[in-house]
Amino acid sequence: MKIAIIGYGKMGRAIEQIAIQRGHEIVSKIDVNNSDDTFDGEGFASADVAIEFTTPKTAYNNFLECFKRNKPVVAGTTGWLEKLDEIKGYCTGDKPQTFFYSSNYSLGVNIFAEINRQLARLMDGFADYDVNMTETHHIHKLDAPSGTAISLAQGIMSNLKRKTDWVLSPEQRPGAIQIASIRQYEVPGIHTIHYESEDDFIEITHSAKSRRGLAFGAVLAAEYTVEHKGGFLEMKDLLGF
Repeated sequence: MKIAIIGYGKMGRAIEQIAIQRGHEIVSKIDVNNSDDTFDGEGFASADVAIEFTTPKTAYNNFLECFKRNKPVVAGTTGWLEKLDEIKGYCTGDKPQTFFYSSNYSLGVNIFAEINRQLARLMDGFADYDVNMTETHHIHKLDAPSGTAISLAQGIMSNLKRKTDWVLSPEQRPGAIQIASIRQYEVPGIHTIHYESEDDFIEITHSAKSRRGLAFGAVLAAEYTVEHKGGFLEMKDLLGF
């Protein structure tokens, strides 16, 4: 498989390493610090799939550049979801684009998210328990709360009727899940969901050790995307949840 990497930072380099280990070829590295590779270059033209990890400000335009050239996209950037419905629109119709999105490509996080949904279903019958969330990431992360935290909150809201929205701490709103975002050091990512009553609390946590898990999942998603062209894809499709 020939891969174009869009965004050649720490994640891009981790993806490159995993992809090569799995027998794939990196044919283009589009980045602000690399003027040799462009969307109009021969390398990008030869790619089977593009993996995009950049910034919230640049991601959407990068997706459109890929769509112009009919290139499947695996998107890892978060913080742009106000454009999600537009992206999904490109993935429908007679000639649908192929777009795989996840707020987090870690297999462990996605297993954690499924546990979160199941726990929310159970807690729906126990109104004495309130729920909140904490996410901690490195100081370079631009969006808050994390895309993963938003996805986890959506998983709770779809299964816990008394929660209909989320707010960023310290704001409080009735019926909303409070999310605290912490930025410190080089933390790859920690997400904790906390249910508490007057008598006790239940807490589940996922902690990433490094970016490797994200890179591995993104490469798996690229492999899946190449075999399932046409439409909007998610980790639940890949993992069968």
